[in-house]
Amino acid sequence: PTMPALASGVFFFDLMHTGRAGFIATGVLAGADGIALVDPGPSSCLDTLRAALAERGYTTADIRWILLTHIHLDHAGATGTLLREAPHARVLVHERGVKHMVDPGKLIESATRLYGDQMAPLWGEIAPVPAGRIDAIGDRASGTIAGHDVEIAYTPGHAWHHVSYWVPSSRIAFVGDTAGMCRPGGSAVLPLTAPPDTDLDAWRDSTQRILAWDPDVLFLTHFGPHRSPRVHYQALWRQMALWRDRVAATLRLDADASDDSARIARFSADILDELTRTVPK
Repeated sequence: PTMPALASGVFFFDLMHTGRAGFIATGVLAGADGIALVDPGPSSCLDTLRAALAERGYTTADIRWILLTHIHLDHAGATGTLLREAPHARVLVHERGVKHMVDPGKLIESATRLYGDQMAPLWGEIAPVPAGRIDAIGDRASGTIAGHDVEIAYTPGHAWHHVSYWVPSSRIAFVGDTAGMCRPGGSAVLPLTAPPDTDLDAWRDSTQRILAWDPDVLFLTHFGPHRSPRVHYQALWRQMALWRDRVAATLRLDADASDDSARIARFSADILDELTRTVPK
């Protein structure tokens, strides 16, 4: 099925971003009073999202909650557009992310610096979210969402406005990008270190917050459910230490360089070399 079940009333589906499987996953909590989406992804994937919901007998009008781990476009870009089709939906986002959902101008500007003319095909429309439809999350929160008790914790490190969602009944933690990226069936766990927010000390604390829930499953936006959370995080932090040391080494080696291009080339070559030994081309 397009929407495999993770537990009773908990599903997920692949947004097939740019036609490729296994890159962006959306979680779904379903109850008698409607459904919640965890990280709806970008607007460029809305046709896939609608089709996946339809397979389970839902439409976008059944959405009552949109749970955002953070506001990066691959996680949250479709939110404003979706709200037009989901008149009863509320958006949960960390308080630091609220202003960028209400006025996404700065978000679009910084993403455009990265993606240039690929913005439209990658992400589609990035529409503002009405402030009155947002519930801001602080350090911790909890409540009943789509028939499930859900706990929310502030988990910065990847981004300063990142939160994670814990569903104790199914022992699943929806952790956005705090557990890195691990493709379906893969073993390589890659850090997701988006400038300028990456903070390894904060990320360590967030890792401990998530593991304190003692989850059975980590649900990664990139990609899907992963068991053995402690082993997974050990792999992430091994990789993080390796990358941190590589960065430090390139800074020492190229201390006199006038720009970062040589450092970037060396770091990229090292990482690609390392990856080709552990993952398929």
